[in-house]
Amino acid sequence: MVPEGGGSLLRVHVRPGASRPGVAGLHAGALALRVAARPLEGAANREVLAMIARALDVAPSTVELVAGARGRDKRIRIHGLDPAAVERRLAPRLRV
Repeated sequence: MVPEGGGSLLRVHVRPGASRPGVAGLHAGALALRVAARPLEGAANREVLAMIARALDVAPSTVELVAGARGRDKRIRIHGLDPAAVERRLAPRLRV
């Protein structure tokens, strides 16, 4: 996670078409997410953004896809939360 312009930049690895959506831990240093949507017409990207907003308890408008719209590896900008706050909010979801 990297600070960026009054917020944070989060690396995410997405597994589309999952039967059980949710946070799946870490994948090569990135947050791993399972999403039910298939990568058709941006459906998986929309689900990723909504899932991150819920996990961080922020408004969906504060979460923005900045890179990786067509791949599994994405970069997501979270406006208004520094990296330490993002890590604190995600920590309970990453515990086994």
